[in-house]
Amino acid sequence: QVQLVESGGGLVQAGGSLKLSCAASGRTFSDYAMGWFRQAPGKEREFVAACSWSGKITYYPDSVKGRFTISRDNAKNTVYLQMTSLKPEDTAVYYCAARADSWGYTYTLGEEYPYWGQGTQVTVSS
Repeated sequence: QVQLVESGGGLVQAGGSLKLSCAASGRTFSDYAMGWFRQAPGKEREFVAACSWSGKITYYPDSVKGRFTISRDNAKNTVYLQMTSLKPEDTAVYYCAARADSWGYTYTLGEEYPYWGQGTQVTVSS
């Protein structure tokens, strides 16, 4: 199993930037595809970004494409989510997730990820 711990959340003004980190432990980090999801109060969990085990393949929904960037450093067992041009509607708890993968795929559905972090709050003020 892999354990995930997110950090980097906080309060930021609209138009600002924030970089989230997710540190993994327990297994070989490069054995896992990674994803970021978010959930706002009263709303369903939403896919935000995904990357393959190498980080060479990434995928984003239209809602964040061009504003968010997922990256990973396998030597540091960490995946990042760089968020720019933040909007109030980006306010949510952000979660990272992991799924074992050796084919270089990305995954966009929450149920495809068996391992989750505890989440970090991001609040964007208008």
